[in-house]
Amino acid sequence: MNKSIVPLSTTHIVLIPSYNPGCKVYETVADARRYWNPVWVVVDGSTDGTAIKLLAMARDDLGLKVIVLPRNQGKGAAVLHGLDLAAKQGYTHALTLDSDGQHPADRIPDFMAASLCAPMAMVLGIPVFDTSAPWLRIQGRKISNGWANLETLWSGIGDSLFGFRVYPIEPLRQIMQHQRWMRRFDFDAEAVVRLCWRGVKPINLPAPVKYFSPEEGGVSHFNYWRDNVLLTWMHTRLFIGFVLRLPLIVSRS
Repeated sequence: MNKSIVPLSTTHIVLIPSYNPGCKVYETVADARRYWNPVWVVVDGSTDGTAIKLLAMARDDLGLKVIVLPRNQGKGAAVLHGLDLAAKQGYTHALTLDSDGQHPADRIPDFMAASLCAPMAMVLGIPVFDTSAPWLRIQGRKISNGWANLETLWSGIGDSLFGFRVYPIEPLRQIMQHQRWMRRFDFDAEAVVRLCWRGVKPINLPAPVKYFSPEEGGVSHFNYWRDNVLLTWMHTRLFIGFVLRLPLIVSRS
């Protein structure tokens, strides 16, 4: 039986890509279900046993859908898998939520409401950091945000890396299906830049973010060397794409 009293949306889903998130994922999913219906979890080849309990949770909750992929493919690939299935079922928008508990589930209704008022736009979260945020991560994202704003001629991207956001499904699917990037950690930043190039306007809303220590159940798969190299390569090719598209971008600005 569906335990939620939240009305079922026929247009907007919460989509949670999940890879070895540890025990925080159960709290994250339960919190999301308190604020939205339906919630979909895409288990991206996790090997930590969390898929078993998530599937059990879904059996007791009609508002929760769990999709288990046989191997790890990366965050962007997991999101795309969910978007493809959602589009087949008639959904038009997806709010992406990280599985590690860092994103504020209580902000889901506000972000969905903003999307319903402006369905052609993407609703981007601007992270509000507390003292738990690593200083190096905060400084690093300033660099990525600077590049993203240059590559879109300052079209209004408040934060390029914060994955708590609402996407219009069809434009994002078309972008991802026509190129092979955006499948791993490069997904969040590249998605907003390419959507801006496509004419999808950003709406920015603040959202608090919490970093959990290992003692609190926090799990991070971020690798400073590997992922910063990936972001550097991403912004290199995006800048080249920006130069090639510059006349079109200027005409839309």
